[in-house]
Amino acid sequence: MEQRYNDLKLGERGAIISIVVYLLLATLKLVISYLTDSEALRADGFNNTTDIIASVAVLIGLRLSQKPADDDHPYGHWKAETVASLLASFIMVLVGLQVLYGAASSLFVGNAESPDMLAAWTGIFSAFIMLFVYQYNKNLAKQVKSHAVMAAAKDNLSDSLVSIGTAIGIIGSQFGMPWLDPVTAVIVGLLICKTGWDIFRESTHYLTDGFDTKDLDKYKQTILKVHGVLEIKNIKGRTYGNSNVVDVVISVPSNLDIIQAHEISSRVEDTLICEHNIYDVHVHVEPIITERTKLES
Repeated sequence: MEQRYNDLKLGERGAIISIVVYLLLATLKLVISYLTDSEALRADGFNNTTDIIASVAVLIGLRLSQKPADDDHPYGHWKAETVASLLASFIMVLVGLQVLYGAASSLFVGNAESPDMLAAWTGIFSAFIMLFVYQYNKNLAKQVKSHAVMAAAKDNLSDSLVSIGTAIGIIGSQFGMPWLDPVTAVIVGLLICKTGWDIFRESTHYLTDGFDTKDLDKYKQTILKVHGVLEIKNIKGRTYGNSNVVDVVISVPSNLDIIQAHEISSRVEDTLICEHNIYDVHVHVEPIITERTKLES
């Protein structure tokens, strides 16, 4: 339990770093975009403002998740970070639609001038910064096993690619194609909406108790290796923030007494927690008559 809370506190570091970097880059991009009249860089700047909101939501969620269980939250507050990510996804989609509207309007009205190359260099600089942040958060997410921090890392990588695309669009507009800048802005707007949709889909998946079937298959293989387990009749999993909970029904020989059956269930719990870092395991034991028990009876 203590390790889970320590992991959540460590995960806060990644969210705070993202907030600081996004705040600086968003300010830089928006200022340069207005100085250079670049729709693409302006869209990228708005993209980073949504990332600030998303990172703040992750930070709030991580902190709320650390609250202990109480009377009306007997299972704790683990899902708070997932709820925060869900709210952030709505905001990202709304901003993405706003960027699309502005970029499309500029495209149809027409723009006779290409933006200054300073806008392109700003995009390239931002892309490299976000690559470093992505790598840091990716490693941190694996260390603390946080879905929210890993989602933030994927968002960091997406932002890096968006900035590279922004720079390419601005550079291309210098070669007699000024329309390429607003077209790039449209693409950025679509990417913002896609990122928001991906976060929404993942958040709702966990909030509706969705679980990765590949993980359940690994758990089954581990359980069947425990001495005394004859078969697995049912297994289910749930996700609470950076923690997994498993419910499993196993069969044991019917000639065992209650103490022996309990020892087997305890071994199943300890093995899953140790090998797969599961937060909690609920084991139900059912007897099964084997040929050996028939002979003994």
